[in-house]
Amino acid sequence: MADEYDSPWKEAIEQYFSQFLQFYFPQVHAEIDWSKPHIFLDKELLAVAREGELGTRFVDKLVRVTRRSGTAEWIYLHLEVQGTPQEKFAERIFVYHYRLYDRYRKPIASLALLADDRANWRPDHFAYDVCGCQLSLRFPIAKLIDWSGSDERLADNHNPFAFITRAHLKTRSTREQPNERYSKKRQLLLDLRRHGWDKRTAFDLYKILDWMMRLPDEMEEALWEDIQNFE
Repeated sequence: MADEYDSPWKEAIEQYFSQFLQFYFPQVHAEIDWSKPHIFLDKELLAVAREGELGTRFVDKLVRVTRRSGTAEWIYLHLEVQGTPQEKFAERIFVYHYRLYDRYRKPIASLALLADDRANWRPDHFAYDVCGCQLSLRFPIAKLIDWSGSDERLADNHNPFAFITRAHLKTRSTREQPNERYSKKRQLLLDLRRHGWDKRTAFDLYKILDWMMRLPDEMEEALWEDIQNFE
């Protein structure tokens, strides 16, 4: 069965955007006034990014937020979750960045969460220097694979994206291994109950886990019987 990442990540980011930044980009999170609303601008992002022009990705988001500057200043966060290494990824970030600035004439912060399996692929800037003309864009990145080997630390973290990071990494590590995936998904479901999240959060995280970490139908039914028997 083909694994699904795009929709679960979109759902998670839209539902828990503050926690997303707090977990992966804490310095950015600290600069935002969370007493003010944040606004997702998906249609506006589509207006500056022609589909298919700049390569595939898991998730593209444009969010308008207010900085903690004392002046109620709007800024725009452009976020990409990238699932596969791409040669021109940094260039794509730059193109989105300047198109968004050209549209809004407001500060743009570009952020990238790299969700691929290649440990040494870490694009964080785009630059050129020609005939005395220099241009450079450096942007913050976070790398999911850096959390590999930290399962216990993630399991004790109450941020929903600690759970989602675990689910993503375990989904990646169990491709074409249904029995191993069964075991890891079972553990995640038990941990989901252990955390004591409110019903809405627990249901959201269950849905994201089930969406991402797919099993054949007969194994899914067996898993639920197993969980019910355990409880």
